[in-house]
Amino acid sequence: MICFLVPRRLSWIEILVTTLFGLYFEALVNVYLDLKYDLYGVFNKGVDWAGLIPHFGMYPALSYLVLNFYPRDKNITRIIVYLLAWTIFSVAYECISRATDVLYYNGWRWWYSAIVYPLIFLILWYNLKFTRWVIKKSLSAD
Repeated sequence: MICFLVPRRLSWIEILVTTLFGLYFEALVNVYLDLKYDLYGVFNKGVDWAGLIPHFGMYPALSYLVLNFYPRDKNITRIIVYLLAWTIFSVAYECISRATDVLYYNGWRWWYSAIVYPLIFLILWYNLKFTRWVIKKSLSAD
């Protein structure tokens, strides 16, 4: 819900493309880490309809917020602090999800997530940059 209250810095097409990319990327990763290797899961083992709630509710909102407020300047220190803050938030949210039995681990550790989240956020950022490049190219081609 907070996504609707913050000032929007992304265009609608950027929101759509990055959300769809984020959902696809998350689904691809979960096919292997959740379904194939059973390292973690949401609610119950295997494919579960209830698991769609956090996947479609939380992941798009988190991606939007991370990208919407991503530091636009090139200050590397500011970017690192920003990514670390979102990583801490995400790991804390993950721990709360485990404590409330929304998420379970089978071999996964919270600190794996702490290592992976900054990489995920950077992949989302570079996807947004690529999307902007494609939009700019398509507009200049007209």
